[in-house]
Amino acid sequence: MNDTEGLTRLGSRHTAYEKAYNPDVLEVFINKHRDHDYFVKFNCPEFTSLCPITGQPDFAALTIAYVPDVKMVESKSLKLYLFSFRNHGAFHEDCVNVIMKDLINCMEPRYIEVWGRFLPRGGISIDPYCNYGKAGTKWEDIAWKRLSGHDLVPERVDNR
Repeated sequence: MNDTEGLTRLGSRHTAYEKAYNPDVLEVFINKHRDHDYFVKFNCPEFTSLCPITGQPDFAALTIAYVPDVKMVESKSLKLYLFSFRNHGAFHEDCVNVIMKDLINCMEPRYIEVWGRFLPRGGISIDPYCNYGKAGTKWEDIAWKRLSGHDLVPERVDNR
């Protein structure tokens, strides 16, 4: 498989933006550097979804970081996937967990974490964090250590 085989969204002049949650837009390519571990980090400061009860918009800065194994997610397809949440009703905690699980399903990474920093509504901000390390590898232990030590010194929240 070459670098771009199977990628249909990158470079397309006819980008379709999904109107509903759709994990099928995610595309992957082969990791050329499997001989060592490294992090890939996506900062997504304009994530939006809808409250499943009120329909009001929720806004967040998402951080997605992963250690690839064989496959890596193509960034334009990730952007389109995240856009598909725009009209999707889900709680903050569900959004970050669904995103992580969808990325695990398409990439099978060695390690992944997703952290959502949602803007306050009603005076409360919610910052869900989830992670995963491939079972039977050092990354399984690292996932537990990062989760158990996550946000021990939370940042100061000044209404973001």
